[in-house]
Amino acid sequence: MNRKDFIINLGLTSAAIPMVTSLNSLEKLSSTFKSTKRMPVFFLGHGSPMNGIEDNQFVQGFKKQGELLEKPNAIVVISAHWETKGTKVTAMEFPKTIHDFGGFPKALYEVQYPAPGHPELAKEISTIVQPEDTVHLDHQWGLDHGAWTVVKHMFPKADVPVIQLSLDYTLNGQQHFDLAQQLNRLRDKGVLIVGSGNMVHNLRRLEWSKINDNYGYDWAIEANTKMKEWILSSNHKQLIDFKNQAQAFNLAIPTPEHYLPLIYVLAMSDNKDEKLLFNDQYSGGSLSMTSVKFG
Repeated sequence: MNRKDFIINLGLTSAAIPMVTSLNSLEKLSSTFKSTKRMPVFFLGHGSPMNGIEDNQFVQGFKKQGELLEKPNAIVVISAHWETKGTKVTAMEFPKTIHDFGGFPKALYEVQYPAPGHPELAKEISTIVQPEDTVHLDHQWGLDHGAWTVVKHMFPKADVPVIQLSLDYTLNGQQHFDLAQQLNRLRDKGVLIVGSGNMVHNLRRLEWSKINDNYGYDWAIEANTKMKEWILSSNHKQLIDFKNQAQAFNLAIPTPEHYLPLIYVLAMSDNKDEKLLFNDQYSGGSLSMTSVKFG
């Protein structure tokens, strides 16, 4: 009996074959990472790049979560600041620290976060995700500020390998969710998943005079409150279908890149995970710093 007939006899359809391939590929990680206690998965509201050098309440929130964690084997970050055509994963030994912003103090540009990469894990991810050739290895990017400005507070020694997974701007919400679900079992291999963005992110309507205040416009509060309600009730369908919600969502998510990391985190969570909201405040009217821990 060949492999295809065996799968059919198990009652699996042809649509399930990629998942079987994915599971087989994941087993290869045992040669690199031993199985561990299931790691949590985070969505972090990263806010301003200045959080990379400040010691404010949001940074304290990141630090506290890092102190509570068992040291992971590696970290995979899905950042709002790496959009590509097709999905890519960083595969270099030593990713550079990218200062992808302008107009900030010199001290921010001097920050380096010299965490190693993990080419072997990157290759495994490129194999795990089906169909084949969905995820491509990248040797040019590095760690953008959506990654290092938050991870550096959780792991200040930069002694945990960090890789980034890009956001394919051609995919819709459901396609992002389906891709991410294939990586769920990385959590059982000591891999920490971090989605970095902001649930409410509309810089064009930012009230700069209230950037340091816990102040949100009515529509920002409406959208963020509904998102939290759906997160806590595991209503993934509504969160995935964010483009077809009330007008408040259109204002909160004028472009999807800062919201989509949440979709990845939801896809890698499960019903057994405890959910914790932290840093649950607003900034400048049109940003929410709400962060979530699953597990």
